[in-house]
Amino acid sequence: MSFNKIYVLGAGAIGSIYGALLSKKNDVTLIGNKAHMDAVNSKGLSISGDINETFYLKADTEICEIPENTLIILTTKAYDSTKAIEETKKLLKKDTVALILQNGLGNEEIVKRVAGDKAKILRAITTMATEFFEPGKIRFWSGETIIEQNEVAKRIAEIINGCKLKTRLSDDINREVWNKLVVNCVVNPLSALFQVRNCELVSDSLKTVRHGIVRECVKVGKAEGITFPKDLEERVDEKISNYTNFSSMYQDVMKGKKTEIDFLNGKVVELGRKHSIPTPVNETLVCLIKFMEEKNGISRKN
Repeated sequence: MSFNKIYVLGAGAIGSIYGALLSKKNDVTLIGNKAHMDAVNSKGLSISGDINETFYLKADTEICEIPENTLIILTTKAYDSTKAIEETKKLLKKDTVALILQNGLGNEEIVKRVAGDKAKILRAITTMATEFFEPGKIRFWSGETIIEQNEVAKRIAEIINGCKLKTRLSDDINREVWNKLVVNCVVNPLSALFQVRNCELVSDSLKTVRHGIVRECVKVGKAEGITFPKDLEERVDEKISNYTNFSSMYQDVMKGKKTEIDFLNGKVVELGRKHSIPTPVNETLVCLIKFMEEKNGISRKN
């Protein structure tokens, strides 16, 4: 059974890809910033890369109503989760399903705390890659969507698979989230600092740094009850070598935007302190990225 309505809340690059492809068989509305939504409404959404097509779908800057049997795909930046859900909370229904499809660690706890029991909350991750440097235009590299297994997950997976987006269910979503986190902790800050494509980071000169990030993540993850492959460092290197895109953090820094560093390396540092595990490499990267944010005029003071 399909959903009566699908909203993509926080439709930047990744969200716009899901919205565009799902719109072929579903009633979809993108919810995002005005410049991007205006471009989509006036000229359509132009996608290049693994798909080369222009999609004409509905786009708005806010959700005004939520019908029964609605799916919300949350693709805001992790730090915007609270605001996005608070603005939507009054419209949620018992049968509303919210699929959290974001980078980082701890996102679902934030959404569940804000939404309470007003919606069904599921966690998911994606290995897709995107670049978004101009409103209405996105470059896309295909990947996999992995969804937390529960009573409605199969239904969502069938809908996403039906729109030619490879999807699978996981009985251990925490392990999936952590494995992606490790890759992101390597790729995002380093690519932003050196202003290079992800694949360029697989250099012998950066091997010590890359593997130091991974080893710290593994120590903290194990303390959190996560199991990792023994050859994770090599697996991460192999994955990165195939990523020819600019990372999301690189794109944020280039646009002068706040990054998700607190939900990536910053979360590793936070949990490391909780377990008395030193994380000097990750902590250094957090400081460097926050310095770049300061140079872009971004303040993190409350």
